[in-house]
Amino acid sequence: MGFSAMGGSMEQNYLIMKNGSTLIGLFQAMFDGNMLTFNPGWDENARNLESFDDVRDIQKHLKENEVTLEKTADETTSGPEHIFLKDPDGNMILIDQHR
Repeated sequence: MGFSAMGGSMEQNYLIMKNGSTLIGLFQAMFDGNMLTFNPGWDENARNLESFDDVRDIQKHLKENEVTLEKTADETTSGPEHIFLKDPDGNMILIDQHR
């Protein structure tokens, strides 16, 4: 499919694969079921973006729109944090901010 490894390793049971500006993460036995991931603050090359929506702001928007979160971020903190929610089919969505 034209993807090449850009992160992780088989020994660590995960690979981050890239084709152009498209990234996919392949994780073996790290998570139950299927999962979509989003990383606020990074571009498609895992480089820091100057401006981005903090995961806590994303969480606030989702809560205001009555989206149920499986795991919430501590709104009194800053920096790395993550939230989980499920899509209508029950697949997990991870919004994982690394900085």
